[in-house]
Amino acid sequence: MSKLRLACLLFMGVVVISHAQSERSEGKIIKGFGETFKIDDPDIKTDTKAHLKVIFDVSQSSQDKTVRNKYIETAARFLNLHADEGMSSDQLDVAMTIHGGAWQDILSDEAYNKRYGTNNPNSGLIKALSDAGVDIILCGQTKSFREVKDDEMLKEVKVALSAMTALLQYQNNGYRFIKF
Repeated sequence: MSKLRLACLLFMGVVVISHAQSERSEGKIIKGFGETFKIDDPDIKTDTKAHLKVIFDVSQSSQDKTVRNKYIETAARFLNLHADEGMSSDQLDVAMTIHGGAWQDILSDEAYNKRYGTNNPNSGLIKALSDAGVDIILCGQTKSFREVKDDEMLKEVKVALSAMTALLQYQNNGYRFIKF
């Protein structure tokens, strides 16, 4: 075998291995959303015996109204990547406040379609998160300011007095705050 051919084969092997390490995998908890990457031998090891309680704060949405909100999808990724490390869903408590510019992401397909001419790209994600036990909380102040009617919201969404109130109450109950 020529040196050039051997070098080409070695290079292709490195490319294949590099590509395999960077492939996304579907999660174990939220199917179809929140794909993750496998991280081999991280310096900071995941404490798979811990109980993690987190509340995400989402106040931005996608500019393109046909694209899912990547900040909402972070909750799916959080659940999936920890499940991939061997943690059970019983060890993972997740909540999310929605306010500010993200308010439209909780609209029903019908209400979203009236406003943007397409179904809500977040409706399946929000249902999957809710089915997995994630509390999806709309700021009541945002709801009132944006004049969102109850029948315009996805049924999985809960309403709080405000995002601030929900964030404080969940943090008082041991949830850690993550802002997006």
